[in-house]
Amino acid sequence: MKLKKSDIEKYENVEQVIYSLLEDEDDWISAMATVVSELHNNFSHFNWTGFYRVVSPGLLKIGPYQGTHGCITIPFTNGVCGSAALTGETQLVPDVRTRKDHIACSTTTLSEIVVPVISPNGDVLAVLDVDSDKLDAFTEYDINLLKTLCDYLGKKYS
Repeated sequence: MKLKKSDIEKYENVEQVIYSLLEDEDDWISAMATVVSELHNNFSHFNWTGFYRVVSPGLLKIGPYQGTHGCITIPFTNGVCGSAALTGETQLVPDVRTRKDHIACSTTTLSEIVVPVISPNGDVLAVLDVDSDKLDAFTEYDINLLKTLCDYLGKKYS
């Protein structure tokens, strides 16, 4: 999908707003909530936006999010979020109906991207999960923005 210049500028603007808001913020939970709010309220194709935090080895627990209720806990062995946490790699699923291990917290979700937040020493701290009710909803701009923000969070809040 080719984006208009104004769309590309929107991605750049959202990134800069987030950096500005977090510049003096030292609280990890507040930072996650701020990121989720900015992303969810700026991109209409983001139907559910939130973090799952690593709370013990092999276990994710829901953190700040916007959208309908999410799953409370997710083992690393389950779902797209678990795969991202287990491998430390971004998971992009253009059609969740084709992914056998997808956890359907919402029946309207059709595509999903999950990006890990990794500390400088390689520990996964959390994953940022974004669902859409549109098929193949995520562009290279979404992927790049989410990865850039998660890299920033991993360095700043580890």
